[in-house]
Amino acid sequence: MKMEMIDRYVYGVTKRLPEEQRADIGDEVRGLIEDMLDERVQGRDVTEEDVREVLLELGHPRSLARKYQGNKKYIIGPELYDFYVLIAKIALISTVVGLTAIFLIKVILSPINIIDDFVDYIVSFITTIPMVIGWVTIGFVLAEYFDENKFAQIKLDNNWDPSNLTPIPDPKRQIKRCEPITSIVIYVFVIVMLVFSNEYFGIWIFQQGEFSGIVPFLNEAEYSSFLILILIVCGFGILKECLKLFYERWTYSLVTLTAIVNLVSITIFFYLLNENRFWNPDFMNELVQNGIVTNGSDNYQVIKIIWEQMTLWGLVILVLGLIWDVVTGFIKVRKAR
Repeated sequence: MKMEMIDRYVYGVTKRLPEEQRADIGDEVRGLIEDMLDERVQGRDVTEEDVREVLLELGHPRSLARKYQGNKKYIIGPELYDFYVLIAKIALISTVVGLTAIFLIKVILSPINIIDDFVDYIVSFITTIPMVIGWVTIGFVLAEYFDENKFAQIKLDNNWDPSNLTPIPDPKRQIKRCEPITSIVIYVFVIVMLVFSNEYFGIWIFQQGEFSGIVPFLNEAEYSSFLILILIVCGFGILKECLKLFYERWTYSLVTLTAIVNLVSITIFFYLLNENRFWNPDFMNELVQNGIVTNGSDNYQVIKIIWEQMTLWGLVILVLGLIWDVVTGFIKVRKAR
């Protein structure tokens, strides 16, 4: 128990410092605690109360960390900064790859419009990169602000007690870093695809081996009015994954935040997928006009049923996925306890 309290204190100090400094400062803090204990006990066995008194003398981990930080103030503190830079780089690379892929597809399908497509390609960088990086930054700012221990730490030297030290992350409810990073990449690709190439979501038509057009799933005339809702869903998704990176483990606070974000997403998804104006109203007619199916044929009826049921099953899959995200976190917290 004595060593656990010391480990938790060292962890509480070092997690607030830049990653490259944590090992050295952790050893320094641990050595300082051992020296103070030796001076206090004068050869007798160290008790839990001795450890508690020494830690109280050193002060709250955040206070000690600030001394190593030089009392600097941060919008995104050192404990999050390395993650922030990592995710910002990943988001930036994903954006560049996504936009470049879209540009190449447009050039391959319609080489004659390469100048216009290149101008759109450059403009898309100017509009998309600030938006994506902005969502990531907001996510980390909120993670910094809503640190689950931050409000309890305002009274740093008054009511703080070592028994309130943050536990070292439990492997049973640990969140693997690759999971939120992968989700952020997916959200970035969705933003890029739905903002700049929504017209490519549909049935691609090739005649005599050459591309001749697309029968779109979405209603291009009304799509722009729904775009802000799509960006909100993706933005909230990025915020949620940033919080997972910050917490590093499932907690009841994180489960609650995830449930709130997913509830908002489900509500918006429900509205979008059930809004007739969101979908192409002439989808079946365009399939007939392009010779994909014949009106009244068995294939026509099958595709019509799939088209009409796609909204329902798409909503079911999305809702189940978002609910499972919350349930998984809750189960991991319960198992750890």
